[in-house]
Amino acid sequence: MEDKVRVVIAEDSVLLREGLTRLLTDRGHEVVAGVGDAQALLKTIDELGAEGNLPDVVVADVRMPPTHTDEGVRAAVLLRQTHPQVGVLVLSQYVEEQYAVELLAGETRGVGYLLKDRVAEVREFVDAVARVARGGTALDPEVVAQLLGRSRKQDVLAVLTPREREVLELMAEGRTNAAIARRLVVSDGAVEKHVSNIFQKLGLSPSDGDHRRVLAVLTYLNS
Repeated sequence: MEDKVRVVIAEDSVLLREGLTRLLTDRGHEVVAGVGDAQALLKTIDELGAEGNLPDVVVADVRMPPTHTDEGVRAAVLLRQTHPQVGVLVLSQYVEEQYAVELLAGETRGVGYLLKDRVAEVREFVDAVARVARGGTALDPEVVAQLLGRSRKQDVLAVLTPREREVLELMAEGRTNAAIARRLVVSDGAVEKHVSNIFQKLGLSPSDGDHRRVLAVLTYLNS
């Protein structure tokens, strides 16, 4: 199928790993490997890279053996440095702001952070995997809300109207203008105007290209 993507899954729960594999393969995607810890993930990606056969995206749990603390997200950050062409989507039991900031800092293409509860929303989860594989962004609404809350403390978004903030949150989730219009029950033109205002107020110039949609949320994370 045209939108088929190749996936490596890193999840220490065999049940969840097999479940994710089934969800993706049932919808025409290819799971080329499934591993249970961060070291195995890094080794697998290196081996696939040496063969010239890198996956389009890695789906990894934030917490994996041996300590079940931050092995998964550390591996994800390293992969973004060593194999930037591979999308990375991390799954977490709950929002861990420090890890989200570290993962999302810098290059904003091909990255995602979702709560595991979202896996139950099968269509949205599979769409998120495919979007990250194609270089897009997929952020859980709760992650967005928490990061925006952090930003508000610094008054970074004080220049935005309440409607513009609402549009910004939906943009950060990876939604298109058309999807935002449907959610807010407004015209596409109205959304385009809000998005343009957001870019202007946050000082994001046209030279930033498509990255402005994510940079609008993420540029202040390291401030």
